[in-house]
Amino acid sequence: MRSAKSESSSWIKGTLGIKEFAWQEGYGAFTVSASLIERVRNYVLNQVEHHRVKSFQEEYLEMLTNRLVEFDDR
Repeated sequence: MRSAKSESSSWIKGTLGIKEFAWQEGYGAFTVSASLIERVRNYVLNQVEHHRVKSFQEEYLEMLTNRLVEFDDR
């Protein structure tokens, strides 16, 4: 049985075409509706520019908070 992490990595590489994708230590995943796939793909491809405005950590904590996900901010 493959893990959700392995399944999502394969999906990102195959469906979104991001061959160099790899998870970092410590990770999270969120689902999105099929109608937003192109928007998410564009976000991933442009995240370096995006994170010049808002850091990854700021954005990630905001996503967790908005979705009422409990987390340890250490």
